[in-house]
Amino acid sequence: MPATRILVCWIGNTDLKAAEGKGDVGLGPIAQAVQARQFDSIVLLCDHSKDVAATYKKWLTGFTQSAIEVRQHRLPAPTDFGEIYRAATDVLAGLREAHGANVELTFHLSPGTPAMAAVWILLAKTRFPAELIESSREQGVRTAQVPFDISAEFIPDLLRRSDERMARLAQGVADEAPEFAAIIHRSPQMKRVIEQAQRVAIRSVPVLIEGESGTGKELLARAIHTASPRAGKPFITVNCGAIPSELVESEFFGHKKGAFTGAGADRAGHFEQASGGTLFLDEIGELPKPVQVKLLRALQEGEIVRVGDSAPRKVDVRIIAATNRSLTKEVAVGNFREDLFFRLAVAILKLPPIRARSGDLSLLIDRLMSRINSEAAKDGKPFNKKISASAKNIMLEHVWPGNVRELQNTLYRATVSSDEEAISAATMKDSILDLGPAEGQHDTILDRPIEEGVDLQGLIAEVARHYLSRALSAAHGNKAQATRILGLPNYQTLTNWMKRYGISN
Repeated sequence: MPATRILVCWIGNTDLKAAEGKGDVGLGPIAQAVQARQFDSIVLLCDHSKDVAATYKKWLTGFTQSAIEVRQHRLPAPTDFGEIYRAATDVLAGLREAHGANVELTFHLSPGTPAMAAVWILLAKTRFPAELIESSREQGVRTAQVPFDISAEFIPDLLRRSDERMARLAQGVADEAPEFAAIIHRSPQMKRVIEQAQRVAIRSVPVLIEGESGTGKELLARAIHTASPRAGKPFITVNCGAIPSELVESEFFGHKKGAFTGAGADRAGHFEQASGGTLFLDEIGELPKPVQVKLLRALQEGEIVRVGDSAPRKVDVRIIAATNRSLTKEVAVGNFREDLFFRLAVAILKLPPIRARSGDLSLLIDRLMSRINSEAAKDGKPFNKKISASAKNIMLEHVWPGNVRELQNTLYRATVSSDEEAISAATMKDSILDLGPAEGQHDTILDRPIEEGVDLQGLIAEVARHYLSRALSAAHGNKAQATRILGLPNYQTLTNWMKRYGISN
């Protein structure tokens, strides 16, 4: 049995003008489509009155033998994406129920508002596969070739002006919320992390952030909180490794007056302080196991008991935990409770180290240096400290086992140590501390982890910059000699490579 061909679209203002004979609009997009294509059924969504819809339906019957059905749905506004989406999905779900898989859907993008067109695109590429068509007086009716990764150019300019976020959603790309702007990045590795964090932020589920020291776990946690419905409520940070073991329970859950020596008054703990907001537990792996049990109960029951008290207190807290350890390994050796781990690890975000963030290092250096200059200006010491090309090359060759924290502190150290406007290579060498390899650090570029993907071009650039700089240093700046060291065919090739990879001499 052949499939039932159904055209689905909104009735637009141009279509209504065509039916009324107003203006020089021709037949309008819908009539033009039904004249050019054969459909078994036409389903029209209408945001106008029943009388207007009936008049248009009657007029359209003069152009087609197809059955015409009008579905009324009054919108709060013709650009209300939520209502447009609900109206469209209700209609399409009904058609699927009526016809099953034996239906060929066509969505007309031209009638209606840009918001309606964007919703049709999203639905056609996700829940309800369909052909997308568009029409114009100049080019007639044609299939809209829209790949899954819809180009921004296809979305009308009006849509981009009125709702940039929806335009990006229509591309299949999540717009980076402004709450994450402080996280400096351009690498695909970090983009994936931030996309995951944005999705997690809107739900009050526990989050576990894993990453080496200095990768920015607290910064990411704050961004998640700020992007969540709990924004504006408390964000309480607790370093689990910095609390004396005898005070951990009191710090977390509070205490009653007289509960122990020194408890001179009732005190609310971190859970009560964070109620309604977010409690960020940094270095959660350092928690003693007895406190882990009580933390698990607080998460499961949504209540705590102060030390020295017997009455439970209700708390509404979202937990974001962070660790530079592998909690799965800690569970395996018995240092961390398995049930607590699974309670915390509802959403897991893994922050990559700098050495795995292809292309981010140069951007981080520039942004942090700019920040240092701005801070100095606020202190009444205006200067514009720069990093020489040779100093930056040294930084690009370093693996930064301490990650962003080490990078920032090195820049502060070099800035203070340098009397010149541009930080020299010698100053930079003296400012970088040899901390030894970080946990999980790989000895060669060939051993980089690939689980989260790699930027091959970035790795090639890293190797090129490294050996170009070394060759020029070994040749004391003599380009002809550096050319021979690198095995390049001629002097001009070396010059081109230096230009390509930002190496100056």
